[in-house]
Amino acid sequence: MLDAKGFKRPTYDEIFAEMQAEAKAKFGENVNTSERSFLGILLRLFAWFLSKVWQTTENTYYSAYVNTAEGVQLDRLGPYVGITRKLETWATGTIQLTGTPGHTEPAGFRVETPAGVVFETVEDITLDGSGVGTGEIRALEPGTIGNVAAGSITVITNPNANITSVTNPEPTSGGQNKETDQEFRERFMQSTAGGGAATIDSIRSALLRTPGVRAAVVIENNTMTTDVAGRPPKSFEAYVLGGDPQDIGQTILNTKAAGIESYGSESVVINDISGYPHTIKFSYADEIQIHAKVTVWTNNQFPVDGDTQIESAIIRYIGGEDYDGQLYVGLNMGDDVIHSRIIAAVYKVAGIEDAKVELSTDGSTWAEANISIDPQEVAQTSHAIIEVVHAT
Repeated sequence: MLDAKGFKRPTYDEIFAEMQAEAKAKFGENVNTSERSFLGILLRLFAWFLSKVWQTTENTYYSAYVNTAEGVQLDRLGPYVGITRKLETWATGTIQLTGTPGHTEPAGFRVETPAGVVFETVEDITLDGSGVGTGEIRALEPGTIGNVAAGSITVITNPNANITSVTNPEPTSGGQNKETDQEFRERFMQSTAGGGAATIDSIRSALLRTPGVRAAVVIENNTMTTDVAGRPPKSFEAYVLGGDPQDIGQTILNTKAAGIESYGSESVVINDISGYPHTIKFSYADEIQIHAKVTVWTNNQFPVDGDTQIESAIIRYIGGEDYDGQLYVGLNMGDDVIHSRIIAAVYKVAGIEDAKVELSTDGSTWAEANISIDPQEVAQTSHAIIEVVHAT
């Protein structure tokens, strides 16, 4: 049913009760609609199929709204605010081959980790006079599974007499999983915070839609004098976390008002539609690294990977890189780190009876308190600076 209060789907029981009442109205109160009667079986079958139709109708209705749409239906809402779902990406890195001096190994040579994560060279690699050569590799499977540690790629997938050993001197990186529905919804909401152009909110909204940008804030100087941060009169400064400088510059040029100066420590030259060059300035945000020390008292319901779950919960709240290389947006730029919310995130892990959370920005001075973040700063953390301690 659709009325001024929204959509209400009739349940199977409601449909059957209505059909049963109609049957009694047509054939008399004594008509047999029991579970084993022919009419009762028929009514129940029709009620079941009609309930499935109503479920589909309900899903169709809610697919029009970003808060309730899922999957492909949610994807189709993105273009209305100028964004698309971030797809999975492949991890890349560098491989070092050792073998016959002077040998050239064509692109497509496959190597892997002992756990079976396979990579492939994307260029020909020629071994020098000492039998060593390096080249670029890419994971065969997309996602964070391809983000592996340095020295972990040691297996030659197809044995080759000219190659005796392989290794990766540096970690591979860049592998990302497909953006989840919830992550896409959060970015959708941020992208709709400001519409149009030539306003502070619209510039920030456009920056948040720029590939690679995880946070942004725009501060203006609308006075006729230079402000305390050095911003000239009638100018603005965009602080950005992540993103390519050229992409950021293009976004600012497309969104800012004509004649208004952009300001910042970064500078790029962007051509407008007529080919005229413009110098666009912005600043990358100051990242405030949040160290966390979590002491927990647990019972036998605490999972085997509970420590990892605790760390992941904190990373999802603050923002940063998890164990698998996945980057989470977390807090917006200028958002304070709220101590109680971290405690709440920790308690979502099963088996925790009590918890103590200490925070620090330098890894040496700890406090059970909020951490203030300035407008041009953004809080970030990672699995490497979160410690979980079990109380005895």
